[in-house]
Amino acid sequence: MQTSILSTYHDARLPWYTIYPTVAQFSKAVGGDACERWLQQLPLDQSVSLYFHIPFCRSICWYCGFARSITRRQSPILDFLGVLRKEIDLVAAQVAQPLPVSDVHFGGGTPTLIEPTEFRRLMGLLRRRFAISNTAAIAVEIDPRTFTLATCEGLAAAGVNRASLGVQSFDPIVQKAINRVQSEAQTERVVQALRQHGIMRVNFDLIYGLPNQTVQSCVQTATTALAMRPDRLAVFGYAHVPSFKKNQRLIDEAALPDSHARAEQAAAMANTLTAAGYRQIGLDHFALPHDELALAQKAGRLRRNSLGYSADTCNKVIGFGPSAIGRLGEGYVQNEVTAGSYSGQINAGRLATSKGYCLSLEDRVRAAIIERLMCDFEVDVPAICAAHGFDPIGLLGSGERLAMLAEDGIVEMKKGFLRVRPEHRFLTRAVAAAFDCYFRAPSVQTSQRNDWMK
Repeated sequence: MQTSILSTYHDARLPWYTIYPTVAQFSKAVGGDACERWLQQLPLDQSVSLYFHIPFCRSICWYCGFARSITRRQSPILDFLGVLRKEIDLVAAQVAQPLPVSDVHFGGGTPTLIEPTEFRRLMGLLRRRFAISNTAAIAVEIDPRTFTLATCEGLAAAGVNRASLGVQSFDPIVQKAINRVQSEAQTERVVQALRQHGIMRVNFDLIYGLPNQTVQSCVQTATTALAMRPDRLAVFGYAHVPSFKKNQRLIDEAALPDSHARAEQAAAMANTLTAAGYRQIGLDHFALPHDELALAQKAGRLRRNSLGYSADTCNKVIGFGPSAIGRLGEGYVQNEVTAGSYSGQINAGRLATSKGYCLSLEDRVRAAIIERLMCDFEVDVPAICAAHGFDPIGLLGSGERLAMLAEDGIVEMKKGFLRVRPEHRFLTRAVAAAFDCYFRAPSVQTSQRNDWMK
């Protein structure tokens, strides 16, 4: 790995481009009225995905960057579920008949803090308000530290068929440094219970770049995870933004690895997983050859959404719960972030949309280009532009950043077809940024190359 290339591009605080434009561009000009109109315009014969943000945890993980609330009691969760059911009713009332659904995802927070009977009740309401396919993927994120056999039985009875386990690291030193102590045995018990109850598709989330992590501990975590043979793994890089997330101030910054160490950790974990037979999916996912992600990648239909890489072919997502993001036909909407504001809107009989973004034709073209880069590491820019009736000259003819990337050997370009060279795929976000019209960079003179990505 060339040091000059790494120092120029790899330290950038760039978006992960799960959506485009990013949330930073969302505006309060798009609110509940726009969301109502967009919901009413959804085609009744096209499937949608549903995402539920359940914002409760039993304890705080210091690395966490998500909206969540810490509670030791069930009463706040029960109150929240009452509001959530009202939101489901409000959304369903916007369409003339139940929308077909092919994908349901419960994220958090810790969705499995919902008591089994309440979870089954929630799924029953969803099946009455939406036409959930018999083959729909119904996924739930799990914290193994709070998981019980009763929870497992409840998930299975509700039709859950995929579970995503938060692991992060199996190194006890790292776990202590992030306030998330979770033994290998705890995780293994959850995996076994899920499979025994017919929930066969299991995902793990791992993180590199955490305090006190080393290449050796990252490899050991990956090796330990492999022994449980999850269907797929997401291997994310820790983003340290203590100015934005106060809980991250509890992490010892001096114990964090630098950018070179982070890159080595990511590469070591990737090598460990691919050597065990997993296919690398995009930048940070790994899947067994039979998994839907691997099959979608092979077929050229891998997608990118607010959760990361997806095999879900729906381009419409309805988000429920505080801070949840949805993508409807005309653009993006996001609910109120705080639980109080969210509940206030819903209890008043209004959708909880606080802000959003109305997509232009150019936004759609740029989003399509960025998505293919993030998924395939290559993109045919003229072909995408032609499909949208858009002139590619504006995207390719004035690209200082593209020229710089090509000059540095990161991308190959021929007649508008771009390909990220295999050895530089970890820099794909820098390539995607060249098509982000909201990304602001200084002039890319040679003397400024170390600055333009920061």
